[in-house]
Amino acid sequence: MKRHLLTLIVTFLAITSSILAQEASHFSNMDVFELEWVNSPQISPDGNTIVYERRSMDIMTDRRTSRLWKVNTDGSGHMKLTNRDRGESGARWSPDGSKIAFTSGTENGSEIFIYWVQSGIIARVTQLNRSPRGLTWSPDGSQLAFSMLVPESAPRLVSPPKKPKGAKWAAHPKVTTRLRHEADGSGYIEPGYSHLFVIPADGGTPRQITSGEFHHRSAPVWTKDGKSLVFSGNRNADWEYDFRNSELYSVSIADGQVTALTSRKGPDHSAAISPDGRTILYLGYDDKVQTYQVTTVYTMNLDGSGKKEIKTNLDRSMSSVKWDTKGAGFYFQYDDKGNTKIGYSTLNGKTSVVTNNLGGTAVGRPYGGGSYSLSKNEKIAFTHTTPYHPAELGLVQKGGNARLVVDLNNDLLGHRKLGQVEEIWYKSSVDNLDIQGWIVKPPDFDGSKKYPLIVENHGGPISNYGDRFSPEVQLYASAGYVVFYPNPRGSTGYGEEFGNELYHNYPGDDYHDVMDGVDAMIAKGYIDENNLFVTGGSAGGIMTAWMIGKNNRFKAAAVVKPVMNWISKTLVADNYFGYANSRYPGQPWENFETYWKFSPISLVGNIQTPTLVMVGTADLRTPLSESKQLYHALKIRKVETALVEIPGSFHFISNRPSQLITKIDHVVAWFEKYRQK
Repeated sequence: MKRHLLTLIVTFLAITSSILAQEASHFSNMDVFELEWVNSPQISPDGNTIVYERRSMDIMTDRRTSRLWKVNTDGSGHMKLTNRDRGESGARWSPDGSKIAFTSGTENGSEIFIYWVQSGIIARVTQLNRSPRGLTWSPDGSQLAFSMLVPESAPRLVSPPKKPKGAKWAAHPKVTTRLRHEADGSGYIEPGYSHLFVIPADGGTPRQITSGEFHHRSAPVWTKDGKSLVFSGNRNADWEYDFRNSELYSVSIADGQVTALTSRKGPDHSAAISPDGRTILYLGYDDKVQTYQVTTVYTMNLDGSGKKEIKTNLDRSMSSVKWDTKGAGFYFQYDDKGNTKIGYSTLNGKTSVVTNNLGGTAVGRPYGGGSYSLSKNEKIAFTHTTPYHPAELGLVQKGGNARLVVDLNNDLLGHRKLGQVEEIWYKSSVDNLDIQGWIVKPPDFDGSKKYPLIVENHGGPISNYGDRFSPEVQLYASAGYVVFYPNPRGSTGYGEEFGNELYHNYPGDDYHDVMDGVDAMIAKGYIDENNLFVTGGSAGGIMTAWMIGKNNRFKAAAVVKPVMNWISKTLVADNYFGYANSRYPGQPWENFETYWKFSPISLVGNIQTPTLVMVGTADLRTPLSESKQLYHALKIRKVETALVEIPGSFHFISNRPSQLITKIDHVVAWFEKYRQK
């Protein structure tokens, strides 16, 4: 009996030790394939059920996947919505909650499907020649509206000669005459214009509502009587060059008559119609042509009269505005000091925080994002994140505490020891501005030891990092590095003045903000000053190149998808037309000296730091030629360097799971090569 008891004890201890060992393991590169996250949660009108996109990483196809799942708000009934095994997204509840419309891939492209809640029956209701976007239900649930590209033939300058039968000639040339003809992530843009369509909710022939050589890409909003759609677009004569501008319009369902509701210089968008159908809530600003402006909220009558700004004094950009049930106020989303929140405002501008920690959908670096939806009884389903998990499904009501409805990642992250994340504030040496950042420590951090430091610069630069889950940062921490990621001036979430500090001065004093953060980290006593490293992507790559051109304090650097030369970047990238005046005065040929002065390539003669240069071969935002300028210059100067080209990757260099892994593996390997042991 004693021997049997002893055997049980030994077995129990062995199992316990195994579990503890598993719980103590660090987050590793292959764990990336096990991550899951919630996207676009849609709560039913009665507030009892949520449909959401369950996103994950497919290890066999090396792709991010999306499937629709549903769950009751008490956490029960968690199941896949359909039995389809193709990508599903864009779910929207009918006004009475009896049906769900969504889009899903087919052999011939994306189509619209309907799911009947009571019976569980699913049916495809369209046969479209292009993919729909922005599904919205009519108030009576009888129709759906959406936007879709109506293609046109590409221009040709010549008629090719007739080739002999069976001859194999080269493809015809591609002729482009448009200002915007390509886009990072998708490449060549198919010629044509996006228009609004309506279709019976039980299937039928889609009817085109808008016309003309203008794009109508925004999700349309139905008026309460179901007779018109309100949308955002730009139907001005010079719309192609007036690309920062947008207006709100209404279009009659019956005859396609379009009426402009706004007309100012600046973007107007994100219309929401009040419960009584008489007032439009919308977002925008008067364009002052600067680097950053705060997006504010307005109201107007349904016919466009009576425009009024709601003065909230929040000094933060608002997004995703939604009326409350009584029409007495509205909910909105905003970033504040590295945390994305849901707020509420009365029509008099009195604001309050409903909940924090919205986001977790980036699943790469700790950027903002996320979304929420609202039921008729004002329950809010939202994407909830912390530094220790990507987006999970959260539920909250104004005045209450948020709770998780599902926890998709506990099976993985509940058994991983993650790096602890801490907030840090410090003063800029330039003008005493308060600068915020975050510290991520290795999982087995010992305060009595010295650790190498990685500075991770964020992109944008008009964006922000925050207290959100980041597999990339956690992988750096698992490799034994302390990671510091700051929000220097120019970052969003700190007000318009702070965000506009880079106007005609980028890179500028944001460099000092980052270096002051490095000094603040060293002052903590656990950083090895002889093992400083720096990296960042896009605008973070610009800052990294700028930093090593300004000082030699770093043992090694990884410059990822940078802009090195503002002159070449501005005239080659997919968004080549969008920089003049808001970033630097005039066009490159009008202000060559300024464009050159702010180009990191102008500092390349100072660089002594061993530098890894990384870029995707399909990157159209910061093209391969930008990275090659740095790599070639360093090779000519005999500075230790390597060029890493990620095959087929566009600007979102870690879009595919293996790309995320290889990005971090290469950066860590480069740093380890120069780390002083």
